Amino acid sequence: MRVGRLLPVGLISAATLAHEVLLMRLFSIIQWHHFAYMIISIALLGFGASGTFLALAHRPLVDRYPAAFAASAALFSTTAVASVAGAERLPFNALEIIWNPGQLGWLAASYALLVLPFFFGATCIGLAFIRHPGQIGRVYAFDLVGAGIGALGTVGLLFLVPPPAALYFVAALGFAAAALAATDMARHRWLAVGSLGLAALLIAVWLPPSWTAPGPHMSQYKGLRMALEVPNARVVEERSSPLGLLTVVESPTVPFRYAPGLSLANTQEPPAQLAVFTDGDSITTITAYGGDPTTVAYLDRTTAALPYRLLKRPRVLILGVGGGEQVLLALRAGADTVDAVELNPQMIELAGNRFADFAGGIFSRPNVHLHLAEARAFAAATGERYDLIQMPLLDSFSAAAAGVQTMHENYTYTLEALRDYLAVLRPGGIIAVTRWLRAPPRDILKLFATATAALEADGVAEAGQHLALIRSWNTATLLVARSAFTGEDVAAIRGFAAENFFDISWAPGISSADVNRYNQLDQEYLYEGALALLSPERADFIERYKFDIAPATDDRPYFFDFFRWRALPELLTLRTQGGAAMLDWGYLILATTLVQAAILSAVLILLPLWLRRRALGRGVHRLRFGLYFLSLGLAFLFIEIAFIQRFVLFLGHPLYAVAVVLAGFLAFAGLGSAVAARWMAVVGRGSAVRGIALAVVVIACLATTYLLSLPLVFERLLALPDAAKIAIALLLIAPLAIFMGMPFPLGLGHVGACSEAFIPWAWGINGCASVLSAILAVLLAMHIGFTGVVVIATILYLVAPALLAGSWDPYDQQTPQGFVPDRDRARVEPASGNPIRLEVGSSAKQAQAAEVLNGVGHRHEVMPLFATGDGKSPFPRINPAPHASST
Repeated sequence: MRVGRLLPVGLISAATLAHEVLLMRLFSIIQWHHFAYMIISIALLGFGASGTFLALAHRPLVDRYPAAFAASAALFSTTAVASVAGAERLPFNALEIIWNPGQLGWLAASYALLVLPFFFGATCIGLAFIRHPGQIGRVYAFDLVGAGIGALGTVGLLFLVPPPAALYFVAALGFAAAALAATDMARHRWLAVGSLGLAALLIAVWLPPSWTAPGPHMSQYKGLRMALEVPNARVVEERSSPLGLLTVVESPTVPFRYAPGLSLANTQEPPAQLAVFTDGDSITTITAYGGDPTTVAYLDRTTAALPYRLLKRPRVLILGVGGGEQVLLALRAGADTVDAVELNPQMIELAGNRFADFAGGIFSRPNVHLHLAEARAFAAATGERYDLIQMPLLDSFSAAAAGVQTMHENYTYTLEALRDYLAVLRPGGIIAVTRWLRAPPRDILKLFATATAALEADGVAEAGQHLALIRSWNTATLLVARSAFTGEDVAAIRGFAAENFFDISWAPGISSADVNRYNQLDQEYLYEGALALLSPERADFIERYKFDIAPATDDRPYFFDFFRWRALPELLTLRTQGGAAMLDWGYLILATTLVQAAILSAVLILLPLWLRRRALGRGVHRLRFGLYFLSLGLAFLFIEIAFIQRFVLFLGHPLYAVAVVLAGFLAFAGLGSAVAARWMAVVGRGSAVRGIALAVVVIACLATTYLLSLPLVFERLLALPDAAKIAIALLLIAPLAIFMGMPFPLGLGHVGACSEAFIPWAWGINGCASVLSAILAVLLAMHIGFTGVVVIATILYLVAPALLAGSWDPYDQQTPQGFVPDRDRARVEPASGNPIRLEVGSSAKQAQAAEVLNGVGHRHEVMPLFATGDGKSPFPRINPAPHASST
């Protein structure tokens, strides 16, 4: 088969994955990340729906394969743009779901619209599997390699154009796939190609840009939308990248006055500010500065200023610089040098270049150094030592209160992270972490527990002597010192708190009489929590607390996951009294998404079983085949997701980890699929189970080896240049991914030989399993860590061959050529001159047979064969010519 015939498969696969990435970015802007995750996860069940549809109605489509593929690809492109335009205009408000059941209807409408492009894209790929049953390995290879290119290409594209504009590139890929497929049509091919080109041109030229612009349709509860409601407020700059949409807003009528943790005793008016919103919500500010330190004296009255009372001319490291507020504070406090680390290059461009004059050129000062890096990677690679590591507050209060970061892995606040930061402190150095204050407290108590564990892991006997905690009316700042605080330090803390009306929640030597003086609470939760976390009853306190405040680790890096099931009934009963604000929505949304996906997946998987049970053969085979593909779908994504998270620390950037690991897994798995295709051609389909068994044993060995060795490898190689680390990452991924790409095509060829009807059904099961595994992997990682997720994946891989063992019969072992016709519809017999005559019952099967026999070098004659009235072939067995069986 010509490679060109499979190019449309690669193109539509690239377009489909690119569309998934774009939807996540678009709906993270329009709603919030966790709601976007739920909507898109359910939409991806379009793959499962496609498999069900093809299992029930594939014959007429396969008979008209080029036209059906072209039509599906064109519909993918059309719905990719139209579904987004429609879904973002629905009056869906995610925050109202818990008290407004009517929102569930709009949520269902979002699902119905967004599922369409995935359904049509998956239909194209499913048709290719059915149309080329003897080339399943090659089809799957093009599918995976195309998806890898789509993932990597979309990340690069999002640095050049915003997500709405990138939708047009996705649509263009779909139309290109349709045009290529249409060139294989028997009749009217150029008319079809011309029509597709005209349709693409009309969409590109006539579709109003506002149809795909996310700004006007952003949730009204996001900070950006509310800021723009102020008279004369306007957007002055906008930058987009895969890391987020940065929007700079100016408000001359009602100026921004953003200073988290500012004392109620402050009397100075802050200078003019520009607000910078990330994805319309998380906010930082760029403050006007003319070089006079007195104009920013108000920063001395924030909780983040506390460490400067204890340190003289410190060497400062700021992890997450944002708009530069903490740089201003450090300069005002007389810092000797400031190393400012920022993850987002667009933020550096805005604060350090575009608005540099407005900000007084603070990043151009000789003692200020701006670094584009991830916090952990910088701390591990730097050879410098610091007196102060400042971790400022960059997320919005509304995001923290809603729990929208629950599903986000965060390696900045893990136990291992704090140990890394302590290691780069000078003697007497301090880590300062500021977080929003929530009632009951969560973030800050979890940080306190993590800091206590980190100090004890470093050999500190009395961790309480190294900790101090103060709070304002809305923030709390925790100090973690490498050396014990002295009496002079504690006196300075007391003085700072008294001057600014801050409450001390913990410091060495304080008592209950020293707390809850200014910003009074009904109960001093932080002080009581600190006492409990420093006592021998720490484990019991953590277990009994209403929220999960156990330290996050690199294996379970979900710092913002505070949810506990046992607290849910109580919080729901308090819903009308404000209890809804205490719910961490991220976890609930994830669990709800899993339930929805499981129910819909069960329907999509079981429907073909019921309607086509005769075509799918014996019940025991159906069950085992279904479980096999379900296991593969779960296991593949479990390992892929776990490795993406593992490589975040090594590659130093979440974006690099997603792009490199995802593209690497898909591309090398595609290579593994090509190897599987060669295996079937040389060894024969009857050996598929042996090939699967070999592959999964290697997968299990490699996965176990990586679990044990990767942390050490990363630690030793972390200081290498980025290019070298990317190359090493690909080399590490390659062997595992190659073998992970083999079980699916081998299994699909195996079950397809038993009955052609199994191919679309298996494709649908794989699609459903992929959606379930993406959700399950995160939920499991929150509870048992990524190591546990990989162990489960390994077990699933190891049981897979047993599910297929014994499902083969002697009939199937006689046709190693790569094409096994339906046993009730064909026969192969030698003819004069030693060609093979293959008699089949449909034009599609004639074309398939000719394709395969050409591929193995046979002269052939294809003739129609009509089944008897009872549907059984008059030829009960296939008897290939002797020379054919050895080909």
